[in-house]
Amino acid sequence: MDFRAALIEETQAFGDVLRGAPASWDDVSVPTCPGWSLNQLLKHVGRGNRWCAQIIDERRNEPLDPREVRDGKPPEDHDGAIDWLNAGAQKVLDAVDHVGGGARVWTFVGSKPAGWWVRRRVHEVTVHRADAELALGQDFRLSPELAADAVSEWIDLATSRADRHAPPLRRGTTLHLHATDDGLGPTGEWTIVHDEDGVNWSHDHAKGEAAVRGRAVDLLLGITRRRDLSDGGLEVFGDQAVWDEWLARTPF
Repeated sequence: MDFRAALIEETQAFGDVLRGAPASWDDVSVPTCPGWSLNQLLKHVGRGNRWCAQIIDERRNEPLDPREVRDGKPPEDHDGAIDWLNAGAQKVLDAVDHVGGGARVWTFVGSKPAGWWVRRRVHEVTVHRADAELALGQDFRLSPELAADAVSEWIDLATSRADRHAPPLRRGTTLHLHATDDGLGPTGEWTIVHDEDGVNWSHDHAKGEAAVRGRAVDLLLGITRRRDLSDGGLEVFGDQAVWDEWLARTPF
């Protein structure tokens, strides 16, 4: 998958959603990000890309204070703000090119190659585009391939950051997710287990105490808590409490 192209495309798509929103972005609340408006969502994504780009460009081995992000505030006018948003995505790619994709830099899951951030920022803007579209009563669309990769990336983050004192799965428990889209193959299956090695996952097909089925895009919205079971699109088989506990104990 071409994550570089996807970062530019998804950022532009997010900007297009904002461009079609009501005149005052401050007046549109974002229910899936409680307390936020569309304007705050824009600032979060745009500043986040610049924050990431600066970490890469400076080859930092520690986090950057968000207050120290260069050009971290968008222009007041909508067109200027969207240009600022799109330019931030390009800055991430430029920074990776500057230091080299393999250069080690800080991330919130330890030192990683600079290129790691490109995929991370793709899925960050994708989910926040969903926030914006859901806030505006629009239907969120995403290719099955990109949605499935976002699910994989999210599970990877959640398991790598699992709290050993309050793990998202009880010891000896297995949760299976299955995307119903055609053509995904193994990348449309996720088996999460808590065994003697801790909480980990694979693309294996396996039965568990709970299984969740739906389109990859619906699984993404579900696992990031943008949509609950009452909204439809997902089916849970087995012990629903396993799924509920996973959602309650994973970050963000």
